[in-house]
Amino acid sequence: QVQLVESGGGLVQAGGSLRLSCAASGSIFSINAMGWYRQAPGKQRELVAAMPKGGNTNYADSVKGRFTISRDNAKNTVYLQMNSLKPEDTAVYYCNADLIRVGARYPSNLWGQGTQVTVSS
Repeated sequence: QVQLVESGGGLVQAGGSLRLSCAASGSIFSINAMGWYRQAPGKQRELVAAMPKGGNTNYADSVKGRFTISRDNAKNTVYLQMNSLKPEDTAVYYCNADLIRVGARYPSNLWGQGTQVTVSS
């Protein structure tokens, strides 16, 4: 079974930093894009940052210059370094991946279970 497991969320004061990790495990042939989304209470889920396997990164305007996405392809892991956190960054953060399972003909899109990030003012 293929799954995404996130870690690294928590409570931090405004101006602080957190680093999220998301590891893909199971029978994976290849991973294309990996990224992070977030959903605040009463709001729609939104893209935070995305990174194709060998391409350019993409960030939401609200996090540019503060957040950095990176990948370790050997570990099937994606990271989100979050600096200068603001109360409006408070949300559940979800990992997302487009990947091909071993033996599959078509790619799958998977979500992690989510990790809570709370930024206090």
